[in-house]
Amino acid sequence: MRILYWVDVAVFFVLAGNVVARIHWSAVSVIGIAMAAAGFVLWILARVQLGSSFAVTAQAKALVTTGLYAKFRHPVYLFGGVAFTGLFVAWNAKWAVPYVLFYCLFQWLRTRKEDAVLEQAYGEVFRQYKARTWF
Repeated sequence: MRILYWVDVAVFFVLAGNVVARIHWSAVSVIGIAMAAAGFVLWILARVQLGSSFAVTAQAKALVTTGLYAKFRHPVYLFGGVAFTGLFVAWNAKWAVPYVLFYCLFQWLRTRKEDAVLEQAYGEVFRQYKARTWF
């Protein structure tokens, strides 16, 4: 089951390799690659900061409120989305717009589920945390 933790990162690397091999370099592609790189670094940092609380499904192992989690409730989803969107910008893949919209909807649904699990486990402490963080 541990391998599921890294499937999204593997998909990102495969897609990034394809994008870099196929793009026509321009200002837009450079912006997209920069966006993907920054998103990737913050995405992995969020995972490291989440530590053993990281899970594929919504679980209340611990309420992490430091690092990126001091400002964002779900930085793994946020910055993972930035990383993938950056690749699509670099690729200039207009067909990817539905993917990005689906990703946003899917992650929004996941955040609602996780927020409900965390609120049930941590009550008022989570509600206060939620009030001072974004996404």
